[in-house]
Amino acid sequence: MNIPAELKYTKDHEWIKIEGDTATIGITDFAQSELGDIVYVDVDTLDETVEVEAVFGSVEAVKTVSDLFMPLTGEVIEFNETLEDEPELVNSDPYGKGWMIKVKIEDTSQIENLIDAEAYQKLIEG
Repeated sequence: MNIPAELKYTKDHEWIKIEGDTATIGITDFAQSELGDIVYVDVDTLDETVEVEAVFGSVEAVKTVSDLFMPLTGEVIEFNETLEDEPELVNSDPYGKGWMIKVKIEDTSQIENLIDAEAYQKLIEG
């Protein structure tokens, strides 16, 4: 299972890459493997401020639909439009071309509530 050490994680299986006051967000390798073949990514919160732990979109796999939860309060400033035509990138490259949104972070103190790679590894090992 791929869990890059430089990223932060949530208990809901989102990953977060923080660069200044911007966060890039996607779902983890573990999450995509549990969901199976992803056929659609829906994000309708572009240009909206979304509170921490609120739903910012959903991901649809062949057998299920799963909500996506915001790890940090902020404005959704970009959606990875490549996913409209190639949602399978979330399966093949979850930490690269399969990223989902970019967010302008409103409250950087919330970063402290995210978990590191080691804690995420323990979470998924149960």
